[in-house]
Amino acid sequence: MIKQACKKIGILLFWLLAWWIAATFWVKQELFLPSPIRVLTRLGELVSEKEFWIITATSLGRIFSGILIALVLGVFCGVLTARFSFLRELLSPILSIIKATPVASFIILALVWISRGKLPIFISILMVLPIIWANTEQGIREIDPKLLEMAKIFRFSYFKRLVHITIPSVLPYFIAACRASLGLAWKAGIAAEVLATPQRSIGKELFESKTFFEMTDLFAWTVTVIVLSICMEKLFFLLLRSLLRHTHTGGAA
Repeated sequence: MIKQACKKIGILLFWLLAWWIAATFWVKQELFLPSPIRVLTRLGELVSEKEFWIITATSLGRIFSGILIALVLGVFCGVLTARFSFLRELLSPILSIIKATPVASFIILALVWISRGKLPIFISILMVLPIIWANTEQGIREIDPKLLEMAKIFRFSYFKRLVHITIPSVLPYFIAACRASLGLAWKAGIAAEVLATPQRSIGKELFESKTFFEMTDLFAWTVTVIVLSICMEKLFFLLLRSLLRHTHTGGAA
């Protein structure tokens, strides 16, 4: 554990050093590439401000709510299309359209119908929904028929079959879908904020920093986006493991 942590710290320090060298000896213009020390100093100043926490909490709330809605809808739609093949054929064009359309196109089109504050939620849903939907459906279809036959023979109740067969079989597909979609939803949600510039949002801060050539602020907010993305993913999987542990304990009881 300690060795792995030291390794990660070493890698981080290497890239910070490379950044500092590029800023100090290559670019030599803070307007284009501020040094890591300057960016971290500015980030410290931002963190000390109350408005910073309001902005980050608002952006996190918007995007994370979209992710949660997409998880629920994705699982629900995956169960339906796995159970009813005609629904799968009927709705498959929608999935194909969502997967094929660029995120920027969705953002620009959605601005016509959706308010600026709700746009990041909508875009986050679009990014997560197809992946959760497809993986949930695949996981259900891949359940071992022998397990279902055994459950039928031993007359498992619906809840017991769900806890001991369906969830364990679908779970690897669901977790893989979450790993693939969470970071994508976060980046797409921030991109939606940049284009829509809703009040009190990270995207608005990025847009204004670029507009007024405040490169140090731009880098500081970009670092914030990266850190929040990592923290959000780790927190989500921590909550998921806790929920699954509780479910298994309840099922065993």
